[in-house]
Amino acid sequence: MEVHPFFLAGMAGFFSALIFSSIPVGPINLTILNEGCKRGFLWAFLIGLGAATMEAIYCTIAFTGFSSFFENRTVKALMEVVSFIFLLFLGAKFLTAQTVNVPTKLDAASAKLGAHLNEKLHPHSAFTTGFVRVMGNLGVLLTWLVIAAYLMSHDAYLTSQPWVADQLNAKAACIAGVLLGTNFWFCALSFSVSRSHGRLSQKTLLRMQHISGFCLLVAGLYGGAHVIWQLTRHRI
Repeated sequence: MEVHPFFLAGMAGFFSALIFSSIPVGPINLTILNEGCKRGFLWAFLIGLGAATMEAIYCTIAFTGFSSFFENRTVKALMEVVSFIFLLFLGAKFLTAQTVNVPTKLDAASAKLGAHLNEKLHPHSAFTTGFVRVMGNLGVLLTWLVIAAYLMSHDAYLTSQPWVADQLNAKAACIAGVLLGTNFWFCALSFSVSRSHGRLSQKTLLRMQHISGFCLLVAGLYGGAHVIWQLTRHRI
């Protein structure tokens, strides 16, 4: 089955953003939960808008860095293995999490960078608060680097096309999908917390994290199966 690369890349970006925006329940999600309860939907929505804008910038950096990167077969195969391990690790970690907050080794460095940016930039508006908090989160950039590698090195299900082709219009469509997906998630979260007045239970948040973890495991297992298939196909 053949799908237009522009549409395929846009859908890949949208659903990737939905999955990764909801896990872990980190600084932006917690900020929206707290501020949405205190200041209402609009303030929380603008925080999410600022965060989504910075995520789209990080996504652009990731895809720009991989321009013409996968022409080398060895590099492409290596990135497939790395993305498989990364997704499998994250998926298992978040699927088996017992609490909403799952710390990572980048948390300390991100906290220091975030504090430094807050001190230098002094964000006061809701938009700049979300923007600066994502800017200081090193894990977001690392995540989009891995996602970009995965989407460009793996074929979409039931097709012979990569999720995101190494073309400018496909990458632009994926980045637009990421912007829409993150905004959709943050908007939904802002609306939910404003309507429930902050009464989203830890159980509900943990369930959302488990669902996202399951999606990561499925993607990782698919990537592993693809690697095995490639090895079998090219064996001597």
